[in-house]
Amino acid sequence: MKQERAVRTRQALLESAATVFGRRGYAEATLNMISVGAGVSPGALHFHFENKAAVAEAVETAGARTLRATTREVYTRRTSALQALADSSQALAGLLLSDVVARAAFQLNREQAYPSSFALPGEWHEYVHRLLLEAAEEGALLPGLNHRNVATTVVAATLGFEALGRDDPQWLAPRTLAGFWRVVMPCLAAPATLRRLDTAGRGS
Repeated sequence: MKQERAVRTRQALLESAATVFGRRGYAEATLNMISVGAGVSPGALHFHFENKAAVAEAVETAGARTLRATTREVYTRRTSALQALADSSQALAGLLLSDVVARAAFQLNREQAYPSSFALPGEWHEYVHRLLLEAAEEGALLPGLNHRNVATTVVAATLGFEALGRDDPQWLAPRTLAGFWRVVMPCLAAPATLRRLDTAGRGS
């Protein structure tokens, strides 16, 4: 019973911390704000976390775990590399809309006041690049594309949606991503592949 209560308290603290980091930024966030948001005493917070940096690291770790699991799930059930690319962007956007901890993990990566131990944008870049290489192996891409340049463009756009979505969730809405892929996919996919793609994302 005590262990279950401790797990619930820790999760409440993570969600409260993610909310506070999202609203105030790491530098302005305080442990008192986090404990109040979680509905627990400062002593309960210190039982789980030594200081603010430890809380932020736990938020990042939990968020990164969820983000990686989401892309891994999409990759496992992929029907083609380009379809997985569209599906993954939709899954990532949906997660950033619904999961405050995952959203805060991305934000902490950009905080100058916090020494992040993750590189989530870099991981997303490598994942996109891998899917483009697989698409090339499938014969799904138009000839002459530079995979690394295309990956950089896709990552810049999708992370731009993430940044804009912090103030306006419509930037992360399924129709926004679908519209992006309707514009971009004809520049990437061979005609036969393009006809089979669902730019709205399957399972999104």
